[in-house]
Amino acid sequence: MSLNILWFLLIAVLWIGYFVLEGFDFGVGALLRIVGRDEKGRRVLINTIGPVWDGNEVWLLTAGGATFAAFPEWYATMFSGFYLALVLILVCLIVRGVAFEYRGKGHSDVWRARWDWAILITSWVLALLWGVAFANIVRGVPIDAAHEYTGGFFNLLNPFALVMGVTTLLLFLTHGAIYLALKTTEEVRGRARTFATTVGPFAVLVMAVAVVWQQFIRGTTLSMIVGAVAVLALVAAYGLTRAGRDGWAFVLSAVSTAALVIGWFCSLYPDVLPSTTDPAFSLNIENAASTPYTLTLMSWVALAFVPLILAYQAWSYWVFRKRISVKNIPPSPTEAPVYAGGPDPKVSS
Repeated sequence: MSLNILWFLLIAVLWIGYFVLEGFDFGVGALLRIVGRDEKGRRVLINTIGPVWDGNEVWLLTAGGATFAAFPEWYATMFSGFYLALVLILVCLIVRGVAFEYRGKGHSDVWRARWDWAILITSWVLALLWGVAFANIVRGVPIDAAHEYTGGFFNLLNPFALVMGVTTLLLFLTHGAIYLALKTTEEVRGRARTFATTVGPFAVLVMAVAVVWQQFIRGTTLSMIVGAVAVLALVAAYGLTRAGRDGWAFVLSAVSTAALVIGWFCSLYPDVLPSTTDPAFSLNIENAASTPYTLTLMSWVALAFVPLILAYQAWSYWVFRKRISVKNIPPSPTEAPVYAGGPDPKVSS
Protein backbone atom coordinates (compact mmCIF):
# COMPACT_ATOMS: atom_id res chain seq x y z
CA MET A 1 0.00 0.00 0.00
CA SER A 2 1.40 3.42 -0.97
CA LEU A 3 1.61 6.25 1.52
CA ASN A 4 -0.87 8.23 -0.58
CA ILE A 5 -3.51 5.52 -0.17
CA LEU A 6 -2.63 5.10 3.51
CA TRP A 7 -3.25 8.80 4.22
CA PHE A 8 -6.44 8.82 2.18
CA LEU A 9 -7.66 5.97 4.42
CA LEU A 10 -6.47 7.67 7.61
CA ILE A 11 -8.29 10.89 6.73
CA ALA A 12 -11.41 8.84 6.02
CA VAL A 13 -11.08 7.21 9.46
CA LEU A 14 -10.77 10.63 11.11
CA TRP A 15 -13.93 11.86 9.42
CA ILE A 16 -15.74 8.65 10.37
CA GLY A 17 -14.77 9.20 14.00
CA TYR A 18 -15.86 12.83 13.84
CA PHE A 19 -19.28 12.13 12.35
CA VAL A 20 -20.02 9.20 14.66
CA LEU A 21 -19.04 11.07 17.84
CA GLU A 22 -19.98 14.63 16.96
CA GLY A 23 -23.11 13.29 15.24
CA PHE A 24 -24.84 12.37 18.48
CA ASP A 25 -23.30 15.48 20.03
CA PHE A 26 -25.04 17.69 17.42
CA GLY A 27 -28.20 15.65 17.87
CA VAL A 28 -28.29 16.28 21.61
CA GLY A 29 -27.73 20.01 21.08
CA ALA A 30 -30.47 20.14 18.45
CA LEU A 31 -32.90 18.47 20.86
CA LEU A 32 -32.05 20.68 23.83
CA ARG A 33 -35.43 22.43 24.03
CA ILE A 34 -37.39 19.57 22.44
CA VAL A 35 -36.47 16.65 24.68
CA GLY A 36 -35.31 18.84 27.58
CA ARG A 37 -38.57 20.66 28.20
CA ASP A 38 -37.66 22.25 31.53
CA GLU A 39 -34.48 23.56 33.13
CA LYS A 40 -33.53 20.30 34.82
CA GLY A 41 -34.26 18.33 31.66
CA ARG A 42 -32.02 20.61 29.63
CA ARG A 43 -29.26 20.33 32.20
CA VAL A 44 -29.52 16.55 31.97
CA LEU A 45 -29.06 16.75 28.20
CA ILE A 46 -26.04 19.03 28.50
CA ASN A 47 -24.50 16.79 31.17
CA THR A 48 -24.71 13.75 28.87
CA ILE A 49 -22.27 15.39 26.46
CA GLY A 50 -20.55 17.84 28.82
CA PRO A 51 -17.47 15.66 29.47
CA VAL A 52 -16.99 14.67 25.81
CA TRP A 53 -18.21 17.31 23.35
CA ASP A 54 -14.93 19.25 23.19
CA GLY A 55 -12.95 16.00 22.86
CA ASN A 56 -15.15 15.02 19.92
CA GLU A 57 -14.07 18.17 18.08
CA VAL A 58 -10.45 17.01 18.23
CA TRP A 59 -11.34 14.63 15.40
CA LEU A 60 -12.26 17.61 13.20
CA LEU A 61 -9.05 19.46 14.00
CA THR A 62 -6.99 16.36 13.31
CA ALA A 63 -8.81 15.64 10.04
CA GLY A 64 -8.24 19.21 8.87
CA GLY A 65 -4.59 19.15 9.90
CA ALA A 66 -3.99 15.78 8.25
CA THR A 67 -5.60 17.00 5.02
CA PHE A 68 -3.43 20.13 5.03
CA ALA A 69 -0.23 18.13 5.58
CA ALA A 70 -0.93 15.07 3.41
CA PHE A 71 -2.93 16.63 0.54
CA PRO A 72 -2.22 20.39 0.51
CA GLU A 73 -3.73 20.91 -2.96
CA TRP A 74 -7.00 19.34 -1.78
CA TYR A 75 -6.99 21.52 1.33
CA ALA A 76 -6.23 24.73 -0.59
CA THR A 77 -8.84 24.22 -3.31
CA MET A 78 -11.54 23.03 -0.94
CA PHE A 79 -11.06 25.77 1.65
CA SER A 80 -10.87 28.55 -0.92
CA GLY A 81 -13.86 27.24 -2.90
CA PHE A 82 -16.01 26.51 0.16
CA TYR A 83 -14.85 29.65 1.97
CA LEU A 84 -18.21 31.17 2.92
CA ALA A 85 -19.72 27.80 3.86
CA LEU A 86 -16.72 26.88 5.99
CA VAL A 87 -16.71 30.30 7.70
CA LEU A 88 -20.36 29.70 8.60
CA ILE A 89 -19.44 26.27 9.99
CA LEU A 90 -16.56 27.79 11.97
CA VAL A 91 -18.77 30.55 13.41
CA CYS A 92 -21.38 27.97 14.45
CA LEU A 93 -18.72 25.82 16.12
CA ILE A 94 -17.38 28.84 18.02
CA VAL A 95 -20.82 30.06 19.13
CA ARG A 96 -21.84 26.54 20.14
CA GLY A 97 -18.70 26.04 22.23
CA VAL A 98 -19.08 29.44 23.90
CA ALA A 99 -22.74 28.65 24.65
CA PHE A 100 -21.82 25.44 26.47
CA GLU A 101 -19.26 27.28 28.59
CA TYR A 102 -21.28 30.42 29.34
CA ARG A 103 -24.74 28.95 29.84
CA GLY A 104 -24.13 28.27 33.51
CA LYS A 105 -22.33 31.58 34.21
CA GLY A 106 -25.53 33.61 34.59
CA HIS A 107 -28.29 33.26 37.14
CA SER A 108 -31.38 34.27 35.17
CA ASP A 109 -33.75 32.22 33.06
CA VAL A 110 -33.38 34.70 30.18
CA TRP A 111 -29.59 34.29 30.18
CA ARG A 112 -29.82 30.49 30.01
CA ALA A 113 -32.59 30.56 27.41
CA ARG A 114 -30.51 32.67 25.02
CA TRP A 115 -27.56 30.28 25.24
CA ASP A 116 -29.94 27.32 24.89
CA TRP A 117 -31.21 28.72 21.61
CA ALA A 118 -27.62 29.34 20.48
CA ILE A 119 -26.80 25.66 21.12
CA LEU A 120 -29.96 24.46 19.42
CA ILE A 121 -29.71 26.64 16.29
CA THR A 122 -25.99 26.05 15.70
CA SER A 123 -26.44 22.30 16.16
CA TRP A 124 -29.19 22.21 13.51
CA VAL A 125 -27.14 24.34 11.10
CA LEU A 126 -23.97 22.27 11.56
CA ALA A 127 -25.80 18.97 11.11
CA LEU A 128 -27.18 20.27 7.82
CA LEU A 129 -24.04 21.96 6.49
CA TRP A 130 -21.70 19.01 6.97
CA GLY A 131 -23.92 16.90 4.71
CA VAL A 132 -24.02 19.69 2.13
CA ALA A 133 -20.23 20.04 2.21
CA PHE A 134 -19.46 16.35 1.72
CA ALA A 135 -22.12 15.95 -0.94
CA ASN A 136 -20.31 18.59 -2.97
CA ILE A 137 -16.97 16.86 -2.43
CA VAL A 138 -18.45 13.59 -3.72
CA ARG A 139 -20.39 15.19 -6.58
CA GLY A 140 -17.54 17.42 -7.64
CA VAL A 141 -17.26 21.18 -8.08
CA PRO A 142 -16.10 23.48 -10.90
CA ILE A 143 -12.28 23.33 -10.92
CA ASP A 144 -10.05 24.65 -13.71
CA ALA A 145 -6.70 23.38 -14.98
CA ALA A 146 -4.87 25.32 -12.24
CA HIS A 147 -6.93 23.44 -9.61
CA GLU A 148 -8.78 26.60 -8.63
CA TYR A 149 -12.48 26.68 -7.77
CA THR A 150 -14.40 28.66 -10.39
CA GLY A 151 -17.93 28.46 -9.00
CA GLY A 152 -19.81 30.53 -6.44
CA PHE A 153 -21.51 29.97 -3.11
CA PHE A 154 -24.83 28.98 -4.67
CA ASN A 155 -23.15 26.25 -6.74
CA LEU A 156 -22.84 24.40 -3.45
CA LEU A 157 -26.61 24.53 -2.84
CA ASN A 158 -27.50 22.03 -5.55
CA PRO A 159 -30.35 19.52 -5.08
CA PHE A 160 -28.11 16.53 -4.29
CA ALA A 161 -26.19 18.51 -1.66
CA LEU A 162 -29.40 19.72 0.00
CA VAL A 163 -30.81 16.18 0.14
CA MET A 164 -27.57 14.93 1.70
CA GLY A 165 -27.70 17.82 4.15
CA VAL A 166 -31.21 16.82 5.22
CA THR A 167 -29.94 13.23 5.49
CA THR A 168 -27.18 14.13 7.96
CA LEU A 169 -29.57 16.40 9.87
CA LEU A 170 -32.18 13.65 10.36
CA LEU A 171 -29.48 11.05 11.00
CA PHE A 172 -27.84 13.14 13.70
CA LEU A 173 -31.21 13.92 15.31
CA THR A 174 -31.98 10.20 15.44
CA HIS A 175 -28.45 9.30 16.57
CA GLY A 176 -28.61 11.95 19.31
CA ALA A 177 -32.06 10.85 20.50
CA ILE A 178 -30.90 7.23 20.73
CA TYR A 179 -27.83 8.37 22.67
CA LEU A 180 -30.08 10.27 25.09
CA ALA A 181 -32.26 7.19 25.55
CA LEU A 182 -29.09 5.30 26.47
CA LYS A 183 -27.72 7.95 28.84
CA THR A 184 -30.82 9.19 30.68
CA THR A 185 -33.69 7.90 32.78
CA GLU A 186 -37.39 8.44 33.41
CA GLU A 187 -39.21 11.23 31.53
CA VAL A 188 -36.17 12.43 29.57
CA ARG A 189 -35.43 8.92 28.37
CA GLY A 190 -39.08 8.44 27.39
CA ARG A 191 -39.17 11.67 25.37
CA ALA A 192 -35.88 10.78 23.65
CA ARG A 193 -37.17 7.34 22.64
CA THR A 194 -40.41 8.84 21.39
CA PHE A 195 -38.52 11.35 19.27
CA ALA A 196 -36.18 8.67 17.87
CA THR A 197 -39.06 6.40 16.87
CA THR A 198 -40.93 9.35 15.33
CA VAL A 199 -38.08 10.79 13.28
CA GLY A 200 -36.31 7.48 12.56
CA PRO A 201 -38.52 6.41 9.61
CA PHE A 202 -38.03 9.79 7.92
CA ALA A 203 -34.27 9.51 8.41
CA VAL A 204 -34.29 6.05 6.82
CA LEU A 205 -36.34 7.24 3.84
CA VAL A 206 -34.23 10.33 3.12
CA MET A 207 -30.99 8.40 3.58
CA ALA A 208 -32.15 5.76 1.12
CA VAL A 209 -32.90 8.47 -1.46
CA ALA A 210 -29.50 10.11 -0.90
CA VAL A 211 -27.61 6.81 -1.14
CA VAL A 212 -29.33 5.82 -4.39
CA TRP A 213 -28.81 9.30 -5.84
CA GLN A 214 -25.12 9.11 -4.93
CA GLN A 215 -24.77 5.90 -6.95
CA PHE A 216 -26.09 7.64 -10.07
CA ILE A 217 -23.74 10.59 -9.61
CA ARG A 218 -20.55 8.78 -8.66
CA GLY A 219 -21.13 5.26 -7.50
CA THR A 220 -19.05 2.12 -7.21
CA THR A 221 -19.96 -1.41 -6.24
CA LEU A 222 -18.36 -0.92 -2.84
CA SER A 223 -20.15 2.39 -2.21
CA MET A 224 -23.45 0.75 -3.12
CA ILE A 225 -22.86 -2.08 -0.62
CA VAL A 226 -21.76 0.29 2.14
CA GLY A 227 -24.70 2.59 1.43
CA ALA A 228 -27.08 -0.35 1.81
CA VAL A 229 -25.42 -1.19 5.14
CA ALA A 230 -25.98 2.42 6.29
CA VAL A 231 -29.71 2.25 5.52
CA LEU A 232 -30.23 -1.24 6.99
CA ALA A 233 -28.28 -0.38 10.15
CA LEU A 234 -30.51 2.66 10.70
CA VAL A 235 -33.60 0.48 10.20
CA ALA A 236 -32.23 -1.94 12.81
CA ALA A 237 -31.47 0.94 15.21
CA TYR A 238 -35.07 2.11 14.86
CA GLY A 239 -36.40 -1.36 15.63
CA LEU A 240 -34.11 -1.81 18.62
CA THR A 241 -35.15 1.58 20.01
CA ARG A 242 -38.80 0.56 19.83
CA ALA A 243 -37.86 -2.65 21.67
CA GLY A 244 -36.06 -0.70 24.42
CA ARG A 245 -32.60 -2.05 23.54
CA ASP A 246 -30.89 1.32 23.83
CA GLY A 247 -27.29 0.06 23.86
CA TRP A 248 -27.57 -1.98 20.67
CA ALA A 249 -29.67 0.74 19.05
CA PHE A 250 -26.87 3.23 19.63
CA VAL A 251 -24.28 0.81 18.23
CA LEU A 252 -26.37 0.39 15.08
CA SER A 253 -26.97 4.12 14.64
CA ALA A 254 -23.20 4.61 14.96
CA VAL A 255 -22.66 1.90 12.32
CA SER A 256 -25.14 3.66 10.04
CA THR A 257 -23.32 6.98 10.43
CA ALA A 258 -19.93 5.36 9.83
CA ALA A 259 -21.19 3.49 6.76
CA LEU A 260 -22.59 6.70 5.24
CA VAL A 261 -19.18 8.38 5.54
CA ILE A 262 -17.36 5.29 4.25
CA GLY A 263 -19.67 5.37 1.24
CA TRP A 264 -18.60 8.93 0.48
CA PHE A 265 -14.92 8.01 0.44
CA CYS A 266 -15.58 4.84 -1.56
CA SER A 267 -17.29 6.96 -4.21
CA LEU A 268 -14.43 9.47 -4.20
CA TYR A 269 -11.40 7.17 -4.56
CA PRO A 270 -8.94 7.72 -6.22
CA ASP A 271 -10.04 11.36 -6.49
CA VAL A 272 -10.18 13.67 -3.50
CA LEU A 273 -12.06 16.54 -5.20
CA PRO A 274 -13.55 15.80 -8.64
CA SER A 275 -13.89 18.55 -11.23
CA THR A 276 -17.24 19.02 -12.95
CA THR A 277 -15.54 21.25 -15.53
CA ASP A 278 -13.31 18.49 -16.92
CA PRO A 279 -12.41 15.17 -15.24
CA ALA A 280 -8.77 15.82 -16.22
CA PHE A 281 -8.74 18.77 -13.82
CA SER A 282 -9.77 16.65 -10.82
CA LEU A 283 -7.61 16.43 -7.73
CA ASN A 284 -6.62 12.89 -6.79
CA ILE A 285 -4.42 11.12 -4.28
CA GLU A 286 -1.41 11.59 -6.55
CA ASN A 287 -1.52 15.17 -7.85
CA ALA A 288 -2.85 16.61 -4.56
CA ALA A 289 -0.37 14.87 -2.25
CA SER A 290 2.67 16.09 -0.35
CA THR A 291 6.16 14.76 -1.00
CA PRO A 292 7.02 11.17 -0.01
CA TYR A 293 9.33 12.49 2.72
CA THR A 294 6.47 14.48 4.31
CA LEU A 295 4.10 11.53 4.16
CA THR A 296 6.73 9.23 5.69
CA LEU A 297 7.44 11.61 8.57
CA MET A 298 3.71 12.08 9.21
CA SER A 299 3.20 8.32 9.26
CA TRP A 300 5.70 7.86 12.08
CA VAL A 301 4.14 10.70 14.08
CA ALA A 302 0.65 9.23 13.60
CA LEU A 303 1.87 5.79 14.64
CA ALA A 304 3.15 7.23 17.90
CA PHE A 305 0.30 9.54 18.89
CA VAL A 306 -2.96 8.23 17.40
CA PRO A 307 -3.13 5.19 19.75
CA LEU A 308 -2.63 7.51 22.75
CA ILE A 309 -5.48 9.78 21.62
CA LEU A 310 -7.79 6.81 21.03
CA ALA A 311 -6.94 5.35 24.44
CA TYR A 312 -7.61 8.64 26.20
CA GLN A 313 -10.99 9.14 24.52
CA ALA A 314 -12.03 5.55 25.20
CA TRP A 315 -11.10 6.07 28.87
CA SER A 316 -13.13 9.29 29.10
CA TYR A 317 -16.22 7.60 27.69
CA TRP A 318 -15.78 4.71 30.12
CA VAL A 319 -15.48 7.02 33.14
CA PHE A 320 -18.68 8.91 32.22
CA ARG A 321 -20.67 5.87 31.09
CA LYS A 322 -23.51 5.96 33.65
CA ARG A 323 -27.04 7.19 33.03
CA ILE A 324 -28.00 10.65 34.26
CA SER A 325 -31.28 11.44 36.01
CA VAL A 326 -33.01 14.70 36.86
CA LYS A 327 -32.56 13.55 40.47
CA ASN A 328 -28.81 14.11 40.02
CA ILE A 329 -29.35 17.76 39.07
CA PRO A 330 -29.23 20.26 41.96
CA PRO A 331 -31.60 23.25 41.89
CA SER A 332 -30.46 26.24 39.86
CA PRO A 333 -30.06 29.60 41.63
CA THR A 334 -33.48 30.74 40.35
CA GLU A 335 -35.32 27.64 41.55
CA ALA A 336 -36.77 27.30 45.03
CA PRO A 337 -35.13 24.41 46.92
CA VAL A 338 -37.29 21.41 47.71
CA TYR A 339 -37.24 20.04 51.26
CA ALA A 340 -38.10 16.45 51.89
CA GLY A 341 -39.68 17.22 55.24
CA GLY A 342 -42.13 19.81 53.98
CA PRO A 343 -42.06 23.54 53.27
CA ASP A 344 -38.95 25.68 53.53
CA PRO A 345 -38.17 26.04 57.25
CA LYS A 346 -36.91 29.59 56.63
CA VAL A 347 -40.38 30.68 55.52
CA SER A 348 -42.48 31.64 58.52
CA SER A 349 -46.07 30.55 58.76
